[in-house]
Amino acid sequence: MKKLIFAALVLLMGGCSALDTGWDYNPEVNFSQYKHYAWVPATKENGAEYQLNGLLDQRVREAVDTEMARKGYVKVAAKDADVLVNYLTKTDKRFKVDSINSGMGYSPFWGPRWYFGGSIQSNTQVKEYEVGTLILDLVDAKTNKLIWRGAANGVIRDYKTPQQRIAKMNEAVTGVLANFPPKPEK
Repeated sequence: MKKLIFAALVLLMGGCSALDTGWDYNPEVNFSQYKHYAWVPATKENGAEYQLNGLLDQRVREAVDTEMARKGYVKVAAKDADVLVNYLTKTDKRFKVDSINSGMGYSPFWGPRWYFGGSIQSNTQVKEYEVGTLILDLVDAKTNKLIWRGAANGVIRDYKTPQQRIAKMNEAVTGVLANFPPKPEK
């Protein structure tokens, strides 16, 4: 089971051909006050002992660290941070049902009676696929309140190499963090 989840989560953002991203944040927060960030420290309560996929964890954290540094944020120890970062990944199975109608015809039968009718052939295909989701949460370190949340989701595809998976994860994280910090509304 862990290997299945591992494969699905590694491919999570590595396979999204078209990412759907979105954000939500507290508009009353002054995001310019935040300069330093840290990852939420792992504890027994938040799953420190339950590590499904070390590769996925490493790739998400490296992608977020790179993007936060690009935006001018400095990674520090949790006790010195203004903002704490956490993430969640999940996969959902979905089904696509396609019904294709084809083949019309008639059948005249000769004999004592006439028969005229049509026939329609129907072909139904059911395809199972998975949608992967990456959620990033940013929490004010002093108040412990969520100030910003971003998410990306898309159909999971199979990428064969670690380089392809890393590139897609970087793309997903960049997409999620595209609106962080939020621009002040005028």
